[in-house]
Amino acid sequence: MAIIKPIKGFRPTEALAKKVASRPYDVLNSEEARTEAEGNPYSFLRIVKSEIDLAKDVDLYDEQVYATAKNNFNEFVEKGILVQDEKPCLYFYRLIMGEVKQTGIVCGSSSKDYFEDVIKKHEYTRPKKEKDRIKHIKTSEIHAGPVFLAYKHNKRIDEIVGEYTMHQPPTQDFEAEDGIQHTLWKVDNEGLITDIVNIFEAEIAATYIADGHHRAASTSKVGKMLAEKNEAHTGTEDYNYFLSVLFPDNQVKIIDYNRVVKDLNGHSKEAFLEAISEKFDVENNGNQAYKPSEVGTFGLYLDSEWYVLKIKEKYKNTTDSVDSLDISILQKYLFDPILSIIDQRTDERIDFVGGIRGMKELERRVDSGDMQLAISIFPVSIQQLFDVADSGKVMPPKSTWFEPKLRSGLVVYKYV
Repeated sequence: MAIIKPIKGFRPTEALAKKVASRPYDVLNSEEARTEAEGNPYSFLRIVKSEIDLAKDVDLYDEQVYATAKNNFNEFVEKGILVQDEKPCLYFYRLIMGEVKQTGIVCGSSSKDYFEDVIKKHEYTRPKKEKDRIKHIKTSEIHAGPVFLAYKHNKRIDEIVGEYTMHQPPTQDFEAEDGIQHTLWKVDNEGLITDIVNIFEAEIAATYIADGHHRAASTSKVGKMLAEKNEAHTGTEDYNYFLSVLFPDNQVKIIDYNRVVKDLNGHSKEAFLEAISEKFDVENNGNQAYKPSEVGTFGLYLDSEWYVLKIKEKYKNTTDSVDSLDISILQKYLFDPILSIIDQRTDERIDFVGGIRGMKELERRVDSGDMQLAISIFPVSIQQLFDVADSGKVMPPKSTWFEPKLRSGLVVYKYV
């Protein structure tokens, strides 16, 4: 069963929350982060993307980068930009993006659960990214960005969160520049905290990493290192937990994660369409962009025209949690045999476009000559994610895109 705990979070003052809160470190490159933080000395990007405060020629993995993150965090605390709560708390964090509204619980999640697969994964991590986050965490001594976890919704938790957020005033509440509303409530009532912690331990069999596999792996491994060095280790120390936000599955929004490809692998347009028609029904959709509305269908943009692709019935797989995914279908019947893209993680001919950018972005990438074709994909469901994770398997790379994104800096966890 899932083990969580309240934490003594560092939070921005209400007046500074909007200026402090930043997008996650891994959705911006350094130049984008510099631009976004320009003129804003309070931006949490100065901690999660601390290279923006150094010369542009400094290597991203230089020790200066990690030391600057630590120094900037300490400065934020000294100046009262971030203030630590006096006692351990839980926090309710609501994000509203259009019609999408989701409210999660900010807490510490157990690293022991991570290693014992009570916290379930659905993708591999990359050693280089893990090493970077481990160095950031060890040097700064904080968990700067939360891991986005999902759980199978529970009526009692829904009622507690709903009642509290309806009747208690938030501690931070602002609309970010992208129009997404971020609202945070501090929960310091010990009885209520105990109730929530006990429900998770008694009734929530597992939590699932939705977004943040590298953060979860890195924070858990740092905790394990510290445990091995501590002769008096008990398992209750703060380093045994990592910063997370837990959302019920019935509120989680997964959107499409689309593909663009540089070339047709030597095929002419006609030969390419003929090759894919062996496994897919192909219909010309003219200049009308096609965003799939059901599993097994895809949009193809090629030479200023859209096509609707539908996998033929005999090639569907309805029994295997991974092979039944639309991205697996594309890999097996299009990317691998026709385009010779064997590994999407390493092949530089393919790129990934989050559905939040819309169909126009797919058209732009192709029309610009940057890419030759684009494929729109129906989004993975949260149940498919659960099924893959429960089976102990992993999804193909870049299978899921979650919106809205959690902001970093609203709650920071110092684990030592």
